[in-house]
Amino acid sequence: MGVVVVTDSSASLPAEHLNALNVAVAPLHVLVGDRSIREGVDSVDIDYAADTVTTSAASPGELRAVYERALARSGGDGVVAVHLSRQLSGTWEAGRQAARDLDAADRVRLVDSLGAGLGTGLPVLAAARRAQAGASLDEVYDTAVAASTGARSFILVNRTEQLRRGGRLPSSAAFFGTELVSKPLLQMVEGRLELREKLRTRSKAYAKLVAAAVDAAGEDGASVAVQHLGAEEAAHTIATQLRELVPGVRELLVAEFGPALAVHLGLGAVGVVVLPGVGA
Repeated sequence: MGVVVVTDSSASLPAEHLNALNVAVAPLHVLVGDRSIREGVDSVDIDYAADTVTTSAASPGELRAVYERALARSGGDGVVAVHLSRQLSGTWEAGRQAARDLDAADRVRLVDSLGAGLGTGLPVLAAARRAQAGASLDEVYDTAVAASTGARSFILVNRTEQLRRGGRLPSSAAFFGTELVSKPLLQMVEGRLELREKLRTRSKAYAKLVAAAVDAAGEDGASVAVQHLGAEEAAHTIATQLRELVPGVRELLVAEFGPALAVHLGLGAVGVVVLPGVGA
């Protein structure tokens, strides 16, 4: 069969990409009251502004089951599991425990994407395309690591309360979340969210978001992804600008953040990921 790539539901990849590339997905959990909702599996309305809504990583048992099925599908060729940053979620650590528990643990390789959302999704696509081309386990793993290291992620949020409350932003960042006139532009740095810049207006914030992505994309072609939560018009406008401004766009994805990330980002969030020179 060939190497199978696994990810978690935070990767936000469209179903057609997952199916075409034989990618297996482990659902994360959104906790609403006494209900645990499996992202991408269970359907429920979520109030993203509610303080009582939280999230939970996939458990080692859940990940082990996904890895076992993927390993069987691979015919023993192996599994590369690309998960969201271990700085943001316990999923990678749960995956490492699950892999240790498997009899064929040497055939399951874990990769920390150093990102989330399509910051995980673009490395997943790069690895899965390499696997589909018949690459070995080592080659698929190396592709996933290179793409994870090379991807650059930027995100504009309206509120930081959810991110701070969930430990996704350091306490030193608290001051900018209380300034209603400022628009914090964040970036991923070695798997962590950090403040890049504060802007006074949303139009300036969008312009800075685009400029940061264009600068990170370089001149040799890049895969580009735009994500949003309840900001579809802005996301498509930014995507159009990036297609025009990034030299040699290899592919461009636009998607909505899934519930597990949306709970922490809040309505109006818009993010951009660029992966220079790898992918399509």
